[in-house]
Amino acid sequence: MIDLDQYIRDVPNFPSQGIMFKDITPLLADPNASASCVSMLAKSLREKRIDKVIGIEARGFFFGSRLAAELNVGFIPIRKKGKLPHKTLSQSYGLEYGEDQIEIHADSIQPGDSVVLHDDVLATGGTMEAAIKIVEKLGGEVVQCNFLLELSFLNGRDRIEKFSIHSLKQY
Repeated sequence: MIDLDQYIRDVPNFPSQGIMFKDITPLLADPNASASCVSMLAKSLREKRIDKVIGIEARGFFFGSRLAAELNVGFIPIRKKGKLPHKTLSQSYGLEYGEDQIEIHADSIQPGDSVVLHDDVLATGGTMEAAIKIVEKLGGEVVQCNFLLELSFLNGRDRIEKFSIHSLKQY
């Protein structure tokens, strides 16, 4: 077990004034700490049927793909609109000032697939809520939403509360 606080760097006023950004690059730079995180994420999933792990662009790819390898299942990326080369399914979600879209390959999930959604941080929950909607449109079942970090004061958990949520560290 590692102390994640040793590997998470606070960056004040990024990406804008008043934001305290939680930077995971020191964690990525340490192979033992990264491996420990993957093990901790996988532990809660060992007894569940998982067909695929879905990582959300871009920081969800770092540990999502490693988690999929650890569980010996496929990895599927969810990306920003226009980044995937094949036929896609899109889902819009609200931002503080406007709207954005995420996409997944339309053939990446089969009806009945059990999936884990992974992202680095649970903040407001908007991106994860959109990812859940996209998975459900394709007939997949969300087994768990995984995060390295959770910013509890932003109440993102409230938007996805009907799903199992696992985060390694809460702030």
